Amino acid sequence: MLRAGWRQDLRCGNPADGGSAVAEFVMVVSLLTLLTLSVMQLALALHIRNTVLDAAAEGARFAALAGNTPGDGSLRTRDLIGSALGERFTVDVTASLESVSGVSTVAVRVRAPLPILGLLGPQHGFEVTGHGALEELE
Repeated sequence: MLRAGWRQDLRCGNPADGGSAVAEFVMVVSLLTLLTLSVMQLALALHIRNTVLDAAAEGARFAALAGNTPGDGSLRTRDLIGSALGERFTVDVTASLESVSGVSTVAVRVRAPLPILGLLGPQHGFEVTGHGALEELE
């Protein structure tokens, strides 16, 4: 025989579990939000690093052209980074002549802030170097 309150038990479950769905929802949503924001922050940091690296490589190739100087490459790198990311990332850009495996090159080094929380982070968080083989006219 079925007891009289069986329909209420099917709808509500165990009365001792009341409110646990809300607590579980809050915990799961909090965890998923934290995970999503962490992935987005990692994507932002990688985007900034790749943009700065590409600008340094482009500046080194520009400085390595015949008739250009390392200063031209440094200026070109600052312009590229400034237009893509902002002037905050162009503080420490240097260019110099180097020899890599016996080949004369121009090296452009950029030290930029590493975004840890949004765009905030340590001022000299990472350093990238771009090289360009020096072009010589004979």
